[in-house]
Amino acid sequence: MNPPSIALAALGATVVYFILGGLFFAASPLKLEFMQYPAVYRSQADMKSVWPIGIVGMVLSMVALAILYAMLYHGQPPLELGVRFGLLVGAYSVGSFVLHNHVNLNIGLRLTIGQAIAYWVQWTIVGVVIAEIYRPLSA
Repeated sequence: MNPPSIALAALGATVVYFILGGLFFAASPLKLEFMQYPAVYRSQADMKSVWPIGIVGMVLSMVALAILYAMLYHGQPPLELGVRFGLLVGAYSVGSFVLHNHVNLNIGLRLTIGQAIAYWVQWTIVGVVIAEIYRPLSA
């Protein structure tokens, strides 16, 4: 594994994750879906007091994903590996987060489907970014 490359891939993935999150969740019709559940989701004003926790959580997650990616066999083109890696992370996210939250939280099917689509696309792109940035140490 190449620790500097892991760090760079995690940083790039974090930046792309937040850009896509802003587009998919703050600048799209999904924003209105979240607003329908004020007892479940914090308002934008309330998020201002806890946003650093979210940043730390996502950086930690991106480092973990970059390390997992670094553990993969790298005998294929990065784009191909990145798409497959991202699709798998997306599947994990949809199953463990989106569908699980649909059961535990009092939210509607429209929000659940919107989150599922957005997160799957978001994680697939993040997987590609990690794959395109990470480079293993030469043997």
